[in-house]
Amino acid sequence: MSIFLQGLLFGIVYIAPIGMQNLFVVSTAIEQPYRRALRVALIVIAFDASLSLACFYGVGQLLQARPWLELLVLLVGSLLVFYIGWGLVSAQEQAMGTVTAPFSYRTAVVTAFSVAWLNPQAIIDGSVLLAAFRVSIPAALTHFFIAGVIIASIIWFFSLTSLVSRFKHLMRPRVLLWINRVCGAIIILYGVKLLATFVTKI
Repeated sequence: MSIFLQGLLFGIVYIAPIGMQNLFVVSTAIEQPYRRALRVALIVIAFDASLSLACFYGVGQLLQARPWLELLVLLVGSLLVFYIGWGLVSAQEQAMGTVTAPFSYRTAVVTAFSVAWLNPQAIIDGSVLLAAFRVSIPAALTHFFIAGVIIASIIWFFSLTSLVSRFKHLMRPRVLLWINRVCGAIIILYGVKLLATFVTKI
């Protein structure tokens, strides 16, 4: 039980800081109806959980062993992150917080995949941190730890979606618009960081 709780605590601490996944979940909760936002949160959870499992079992080592693959992920990831950020920055006020806001589950899946799997920093950092925990835990108990990490992801993203959806009616459309634009600007900065990393590694 203590190993599971360690994984749960690590998962919350690791996911909670503002990152691209959180910004995407917040933006969706603001723009879309509650049930749709929960479905998108579930998509984000699926990709986050799969990334955690992959990091726990060594995908970060694959990127480090194949420099060309890391460069490819950096380049494609930076371009997709730019695209996602620009979409938020250029959002129109009349679309904010309405059921008629443009939405596609296909786009949601691509975005959720991008902010998780096309973020090399998250993959490498996650691999290092999760690998450190893995070697410190008896082999027979490792599945309890990673289960705690995945449960933390479920709790966090569902809670974040519910909280934002619950209180978004207190915000005026223009406030929601600027929240989206700030989120978009931060995501674009992530894209700049990824592109800079790509350039320095060439």
